[in-house]
Amino acid sequence: MADFDQIYEEDDEEERFIVDDLTIPVQDPIVIRGAGNVTIFALSNKFEPDFPTGLAAKVAPEEFKATIGRINSVLKKTLPMNVKWLFCGCICCCCTLGCSLWPVICLSKRTRHSIEKVLDWENNNLYYKLGLRWKLSKQKCDTTSMMEYVLLVEFIPKVPILRPD
Repeated sequence: MADFDQIYEEDDEEERFIVDDLTIPVQDPIVIRGAGNVTIFALSNKFEPDFPTGLAAKVAPEEFKATIGRINSVLKKTLPMNVKWLFCGCICCCCTLGCSLWPVICLSKRTRHSIEKVLDWENNNLYYKLGLRWKLSKQKCDTTSMMEYVLLVEFIPKVPILRPD
């Protein structure tokens, strides 16, 4: 009865699982660039609702267009005010030593925050369940060295349920 409480360690090489070799392939994120004609502080005034082919089996085109439509509606509401404040700030820039541009910077930050809130809501209600995550990210433009905000659709790796803890 003394052996009942003892724990023995098995040394069988065949029964061990190699966890390091279990890598989960993840696709590269899909980049959706701004398609508008006005860009203020690296944020374009709209994103193109064309359905990318990389999402063909993951999400319905209607859901994709609805998400882009919500983002474009936020941009449509906020960017005209940003343009007005930028114009006024540039006119008064010499007199105020650049302080007249602060309202535009704050409004631009508020616009980015509003877009991120929309993306968080979309992720929590739909896209996390599908294994996707939308994110607003700053990247370099392809043609110039300037930066721009793009939408990234990242693929979340699936949790391997058959892998041992």
